[in-house]
Order: sequence, then C-alpha cells, then structure tokens
Amino acid sequence: MSDSSLYSQNDALKDLSLGKVTEYKCHYDNSLLQAVPRSLNRNELGLEATSLPFYGVDLWNIYELSWLNKKGKPVVATGVIKVPFDSEFLIESKSFKLYLNSFNQSHFDSVEAVQEILTKDLSACATKPVEVTLNATLDKITDTLGTFTGINLDELDIEIFEYQLSPVLLKNISLEETVTETLYSHLLKSNCLITSQPDWASVEISYTGKQLDRENLLRYLISFRQHNEFHEQCVERIFCDLMAYGSLTSLTVYARYTRRGGLDINPLRSTSTSSTIQNVRLIRQ
Repeated sequence: MSDSSLYSQNDALKDLSLGKVTEYKCHYDNSLLQAVPRSLNRNELGLEATSLPFYGVDLWNIYELSWLNKKGKPVVATGVIKVPFDSEFLIESKSFKLYLNSFNQSHFDSVEAVQEILTKDLSACATKPVEVTLNATLDKITDTLGTFTGINLDELDIEIFEYQLSPVLLKNISLEETVTETLYSHLLKSNCLITSQPDWASVEISYTGKQLDRENLLRYLISFRQHNEFHEQCVERIFCDLMAYGSLTSLTVYARYTRRGGLDINPLRSTSTSSTIQNVRLIRQ
C-alpha cells in the first residue's frame, strides 16, 4: 500500500467510533451513523466506481431493535437491510449498532414509521437508496437454519502454513476441464480493519469456467486468517482475485458472517445482474 493511500485510509477512518469507548444513547439520533468510503479498498484493487466488475448487495440482518409506542409500551422487531454494492459508502457496523440502540427510549406511531426513518437515514449514510424491511410480529416468523449447497472444501486434508493474505496461492489455479459448480467453506476468518477483532464467516463460491484447484482455493481462503479488512472488502477482494487468477466466465461470491452486536453482514458480489441473494441463516449465525 502506498504512503498516499495509507494516509487517505487513516484520514477516512480516524473519526470512527469503532475501537473507542463510546456512550450509548437511548433517544433517537441519526448523527450516530458513520460511513466508510468504499473507494478505500477498491482503489487498492484497481477498481473504478463507474466500471465495477461486479453487482451485488450487502445484506444485513437486525436482531436487536426496540422502541416505545405512543403509550410507552416497548416494541421489538427484527429487520433486513439491503445496501447496494455501488453506494459511495458502506455503513460502519458499530455506528449502526449505536444508532439502532438510540431508538430504545424513543416513541413512534408504528412499525411503518420506524421503517421509513431507517430507510431515510441509511440511504443518506450510504448515498444510495437502501431497502429496509422490519417485522414486529416475531411469533409469526418461521426462521429456520439452512446450509450452503455444493461441495464442502473443508473436507480436504490439506497442509498449510500461510495465514497472511496470499493471492499467489491462486497461481495456476485453473485446471483443464470447464465446469459449472458451487464450492463453499466455513473456514473464512479475517480481522476487523480497526480493532483486529476476529470476524468469522462461511463463504460460497459459484462459478462457470475452467475448474478451480480446490486445495489451493481453500489455502487462499485460509490465508485471510490474519488479514485486517471489513467484511464487504474481503468479499470484493476474493471476487477480484478469483477473476484475476482463474479462467472464469461467471462468478458469484457470497459470505455469511457471524452475528456481532445484534447484526450480521452478508455481502454478495456477482458478475450477474440477476443473481438473487438467499437470506438463509447458517448454524453459527
């Protein structure tokens, strides 16, 4: 990373509440939301905002949201948030948590009113329309655990000693046969860009093209183990590295990260504009 890009990253991240002692506010305050420029890691990957090689969405699940109705009775709800891949900013997760907690002692007329406020505030933070769906009838939710489909790479008996990000592990990853297949692993682990706290995830890779060497692909995914980057950035890096090193005609990378602070983040990046995201909660979520 160049000195200039390091400076711009430090400058962009220095005012975040992440990694700092913060006071929890319990009355609605949209100023708590903080944005991180997507350009930070995209510049390093050589990506231009006007010609991104992928489409997709950042899907967030909210599990800790509550407010008071007009009579002062608490309401609790879950929610699904979809932030478009081409928004100028991603939403920083700790600030999102602080923002959601600011609803706790605030009065609102209805679920629809809260949903409208969330939509407005999150869209302003991301600078792109954000889709928000809330559900306050929790006893009617049929939320069952699911699994990824395809071939589980974790069953491979590999030897590895590389735990710092190493894209070179993908060198010569393409085999001779052309296939369409889905591979997945539960061994993806990276660290928060600011705090270095561990982030745990399962990742699903669907592609068409020259068959990927599965052992080297697994080694590459494991090499994120000591790498510091936000969830969304890791998924975009995996997508770009696979497109750069593999002989692929289509690719979708989808990661399900474990919950922290009542939130989970699940980024999807795909060559297809019509790729649909399946919000299937995995066992660790």
